[in-house]
Amino acid sequence: MILKNSKQIDLMREAGLLLYKAHMIAREMAEPGVTTEAINAEVEKFIISNNAAPLFKGVPGKVPFPAGCCMSVNEAVVHGIPSARKLEDGDILSIDIGVKLNGWCSDCACTHAIGTIDDEKQKLLDVTEECLRIAIRDIQPGVKWSKIAKKMATYARHEGFSVVDTLVGHGIGEGLWEDPQVPNYHSKVLKDFKLKQGLVIAVEPMINAGGKSTETLKDHWTIVTRDRKPSAHFEHTIAVTASGAQVLTCGPDGEGWAM
Repeated sequence: MILKNSKQIDLMREAGLLLYKAHMIAREMAEPGVTTEAINAEVEKFIISNNAAPLFKGVPGKVPFPAGCCMSVNEAVVHGIPSARKLEDGDILSIDIGVKLNGWCSDCACTHAIGTIDDEKQKLLDVTEECLRIAIRDIQPGVKWSKIAKKMATYARHEGFSVVDTLVGHGIGEGLWEDPQVPNYHSKVLKDFKLKQGLVIAVEPMINAGGKSTETLKDHWTIVTRDRKPSAHFEHTIAVTASGAQVLTCGPDGEGWAM
């Protein structure tokens, strides 16, 4: 667990603000008839033009991740590869972007309605966003993460949804992935931890409309629900301060999802 001082958190906030602006470009483009590869191209262009790096591009795997954005449509939970498929009315699109600016990383995600979506998908988006809001509201120094994670999962399940338990959030700083692992559910396997002032974590609930089981497609990256029911994903990079959560990936006036 690497704790950050106030100056380092300020630098991470600069990265987070740039990332928020990148998300706003993506949000404006996310409508029927637009391809996810077109959105990705504009976001990458914006990030690079601001002397930052798109963190996800080139991440190693069986094949390197080919884009700066993860674009996950409908049943895709995370790590969807941007493509020439045109978005359609009724889709939901989860956009996950990471940037590195002046040596510091930032990571956040948001799921968007494309055109008019059905009631089930809208509830899924609302519940997943609320899971992130619960975490933001309850983060305080000295609180065990398991207490917050359990509250998030209980809420999602009470609303009729399932919590993905094969993917978790993470610490973040000079590296995209730092300790600790940050589950969205109470885990008896992963090590629990107490929140400490100066800890910065990426909290990212991933909630499914159907069952929790997932599988990876043949592209080696896209993780989808096994039952092919829709999934949503909301994420912020959050610093633990003496007074609670400081969201580093919101807008300049504190605006954004789950705020």
